[in-house]
Amino acid sequence: MNLFLLEGTVCFFYLASSLFLIKNIKEKRQKKTALILASIAGTGHISSVLLSAWNKQSIDFGFFHTASIISVIIVFLLLIASFSKPVEKLGIALFPLAALMLGLDITFPNVVPNQTENSLAMNTHILSSIVAFCLLTIAAFQALLLAIQNNQLKSHNPGRLMLSFPPLQAMESLLFQMISAGVFFLSISLVSGFIFIDDLFAQHLVHKTILSILAWLTFSALLLGRKLYGWRGKTAVRWTLYGFLALLLAYFGSKFVLEIILNKG
Repeated sequence: MNLFLLEGTVCFFYLASSLFLIKNIKEKRQKKTALILASIAGTGHISSVLLSAWNKQSIDFGFFHTASIISVIIVFLLLIASFSKPVEKLGIALFPLAALMLGLDITFPNVVPNQTENSLAMNTHILSSIVAFCLLTIAAFQALLLAIQNNQLKSHNPGRLMLSFPPLQAMESLLFQMISAGVFFLSISLVSGFIFIDDLFAQHLVHKTILSILAWLTFSALLLGRKLYGWRGKTAVRWTLYGFLALLLAYFGSKFVLEIILNKG
């Protein structure tokens, strides 16, 4: 199958799924259709990633391709979670985002060949880093929704979208579950990075490491504050977004500067 046609079809299904989720707010019968469309899109998306790796005989960790891989992992994590938790409405924002990342990957392919073959240990570090980022990305979107829901409920004029969400307590509980899982994988990533990466300075990784540690400290402090002091509401939202910002800069800040601005591999 033509790779470009496959990727175009995937983008269409992502957007269609998001539209059905919006429609589900009114009709309450479109959730299953939306999730089926998203599953088709996610399957096609991961197929395009595998075909790209097959053609290049390696995994491309260029800026936009990495963003594309992360976005499809987020999609699958969201789909899996939707079987037991009310998180499917996050797809209204996350599915179009996945389509955008795939579109940017198509438009701006990585021209620098990947010449390094990673060991199993390094692949473990990379995989745990990606999973941590994906989980904490979903947590950040959950925190934004929580903030909007809280503000609208306080205004005594909540919109139909906000009324369709579970109670605030359930939304907060789900947020902290996501953060806990994200911190677990981020811990694995940091520990394996210190063990397997030889020279942080030579590999342009010192700032990434510092920002990742800062993110870990922020999320860990939030979890500890939740347990000891019952932190919730705006405090939980702020700390979640601060931690995610540090993680976002760690994962993509340096890659953007090196690969897009300075055009270095």
